[in-house]
Amino acid sequence: TLFGPGAKLSVAKPLYQDGFYAAEETVMVVGPKRRMLPTVRVLGPTRPESQVELAFTDGISLGIDLPVRASGDIAGTPGCVLVGPKGVVELKQGVIRAERHVHMGPADAEFYGVEDKSRMRLRVHSGSCATTFENLLVRVGRAIKLEVHLDTDEGNACDIDHADKVELLRQ
Repeated sequence: TLFGPGAKLSVAKPLYQDGFYAAEETVMVVGPKRRMLPTVRVLGPTRPESQVELAFTDGISLGIDLPVRASGDIAGTPGCVLVGPKGVVELKQGVIRAERHVHMGPADAEFYGVEDKSRMRLRVHSGSCATTFENLLVRVGRAIKLEVHLDTDEGNACDIDHADKVELLRQ
């Protein structure tokens, strides 16, 4: 609907997890009172239900009180309007702040002594901004590479770009 009948997403850049990518396509996300983010990148592959993951600051800008949820857990969440070059879609639900989490394969889970849905800590050493994030959700799956997902606000708060050491710890 957003990109026209029969449209397919175009890969702009592969993401770290195999098969996932940032698409060439972007959408405008419109919140209450017509507040908007004009160019939000679409990620693929597509899912059965539409979902918008935003950072806390984005929620404030849009006027949306973002619930923190695991990706895919969208029941009862706020909605928004998505505007593409060929159409508009009103989402009744699906706007979340993604819960900080760590993806890992079975071998990594065994190494860390955790299992799917366990909780971990992430210690980021970056000069005067050393930070420990608590309660990272563990998501274990086959063919998954070890990767931590923080939102941009969390990454900026701990100055992740200048970190000289990052530790993943059992909780």
